[in-house]
Amino acid sequence: MKSILLLNTRLVNEGRIVDADVLLKEGRIAQIGKDLQHLSADRILDAKGCHLLPGVIDDQVHFREPGLTHKATIGSEARAAVAGGTTSFMEMPNTVPNALTQQLLEDKYAIAARTSLANYSFYMGASNDNYEEVMRTDPRQICGIKIFMGSSTGNMLVDAPQVLEKLFADAPCLIATHCEDEPTVRQRMAFFQEKYGENVPYDIHAIVRNEEACLKSSSFAVELARKHATRLHILHISTGDETSLFEVGTRTNGKILLADGSPKRITAEACVHHLWFDAEDYHAWGTKIKCNPAIKAPHHKAQILNALLDDRIDVIATDHAPHTQAEKAQSYWPAPSGLPLVQHSLHVLLEMVREGKLSIERVVEKTSHAVADCFDIKERGYIREGYWADLVLVDLDQSTLVTPDTLFSKCGWSPFEGTTFHSQVRHTFVSGHLAYSEGKLDESALGQRLEFVR
Repeated sequence: MKSILLLNTRLVNEGRIVDADVLLKEGRIAQIGKDLQHLSADRILDAKGCHLLPGVIDDQVHFREPGLTHKATIGSEARAAVAGGTTSFMEMPNTVPNALTQQLLEDKYAIAARTSLANYSFYMGASNDNYEEVMRTDPRQICGIKIFMGSSTGNMLVDAPQVLEKLFADAPCLIATHCEDEPTVRQRMAFFQEKYGENVPYDIHAIVRNEEACLKSSSFAVELARKHATRLHILHISTGDETSLFEVGTRTNGKILLADGSPKRITAEACVHHLWFDAEDYHAWGTKIKCNPAIKAPHHKAQILNALLDDRIDVIATDHAPHTQAEKAQSYWPAPSGLPLVQHSLHVLLEMVREGKLSIERVVEKTSHAVADCFDIKERGYIREGYWADLVLVDLDQSTLVTPDTLFSKCGWSPFEGTTFHSQVRHTFVSGHLAYSEGKLDESALGQRLEFVR
């Protein structure tokens, strides 16, 4: 692997912004310092005017392979990720077939090893009837166990109380949950189908899958986790109501701790679309921003941001979930939920930096440092000597116009089309390989399987 010397960066890492040069060698960060121009390297990049960040680690994506490859593939979505500064992803088990056995899970790893430009990990899926398979999970080899406490593709709704009790009591590693109370959602769907029939206003989604459904399910998950001392991570918090469930966490020496110094065992994730869109946007975007849990009223967006700022919510992700344009163009009831986000998640957050809502140091913390700490990822998520060189160079003085011909996701559309972001991803390094540079991808080296220190 070629060595690379980055000169004149504005390095953003561990709460500080410093001027530094960085030498990448054999896939890792070999040296960080000032005035390293005397060092030899196969390639030298002058990064003057650019900020160097740890690569984004996205802990929730749906890349659709196997079985749904008309929408996306692991290869296509990894390319979109890298083009947007995301160097590692953790992918969900609701593919076809569902990843409910160790063999099916390893089949996905084999696909990624052949095709993924980004680093990768995959969740083991739980169902009402695969407890023994879940218990065979090696916590050092996967990011976590995914439990859908709300309906999903195939046999993945876990709603049997005795199964949930056993999984929360015995899980060998982190459990990540999708929390929406299924009876509440079904009751409200029936009510609004009776009221509107097929002629449904798009913004009804925010009250079909409402605050009550989210809070009831999240509260139940927290109750189970506290009962069994489970390592729980609740995904895509979409309501301000739920933020009261979480305690403030402080990152210390690779751990997220509570005020009394004990480990924070119940963590939470916010997603970029719940920070960017609100229910008013259904009028412009319709089913294109239909997702589960739903994008809700504007006050929820502000409350989720507040919970990020005071460290009740620990990480930011995408829940990237592409569908074809034809699928999303259907009427409200049949249109699938999910939207493609991974190529522009960093742009969204840097726009929030420009608007004064976040600091760039906080963006790095919530998309890299805290994700690495939350999941115990080995030697990634920080710009440190000896760590893997997962890095992104961004220019905050250049803009990015989102158009269909700039997209790498296979679905070919984005909810940000027509948006001009006031930042630009210039270069993305994945395990020391310059995988994306000035609009072009280099797939001569692929990403690596993430490892976990547990």
